Amino acid sequence: MRFQNLYKIKPIYKFASNYLRSWFPLLPSYEAFVMRLNRLSEAFKLICIHLFTKNQPIDCLQDVNLLDSFPIITCSGKRTGKEARELTDKGFCSTKGIYYYGFKLHTLAFRRPNKLPFPESIIITPASENDLNVYKQNWSTFINRQFYGDKIYHNTDYFQNIKNEFQSIMITPVKLVKNQSEKLRQIDKAANDLFSTEVSKIRQPIEDLFILNRHQKHHCTFEVFLPQSVEYQVKTPDICIFLSLNLMTF
Repeated sequence: MRFQNLYKIKPIYKFASNYLRSWFPLLPSYEAFVMRLNRLSEAFKLICIHLFTKNQPIDCLQDVNLLDSFPIITCSGKRTGKEARELTDKGFCSTKGIYYYGFKLHTLAFRRPNKLPFPESIIITPASENDLNVYKQNWSTFINRQFYGDKIYHNTDYFQNIKNEFQSIMITPVKLVKNQSEKLRQIDKAANDLFSTEVSKIRQPIEDLFILNRHQKHHCTFEVFLPQSVEYQVKTPDICIFLSLNLMTF
């Protein structure tokens, strides 16, 4: 569908209805189509797991992970969110320096040196969800891992326990110590800056993994770009239309 630049549900439905009726003779009304589409969330999870597993490149470092999160904005933080209120809430995006209503997309990916990382796990939460909480709930029991995250994951005591119990470590840029004297801060500054720069270099590729595209004001979709060894790109509208159209035949 992406070759026809069809990224929204209604244009995709119209295209299928006008040109693909012979393939999908039992295609229902648009309202029924949308209702069935909304029921496929669990199917999307399974197909993503299948795609990630089937197409995992051989150069993935199985014990080295990069973590990051990205905003999925449904509405400016200056207004009251009206879309998917039961799933979204208000959060802050430190990268953009803005408040917004929407979701937050969290990803855990295998590192691939000098290449885009490959996703191992993707989780969508309300915008206000803290990244460290997502880690604790979903990835904290992974064994023998080396995680690279940003400063939000800096929690010395917690990750010391993780290291002792699961032999996994979290590496983040250096976080300034509260109430530390300027003299002590300057003594460690050169080493801390060098360390933080190297950690950021390792983490940089994950920032290119997910690209948020705004198609019109207050709305956006996201693309998942798999590494170059995979011959195709996975876009959520493509998966939605493929699954939903095929399920219409039952």
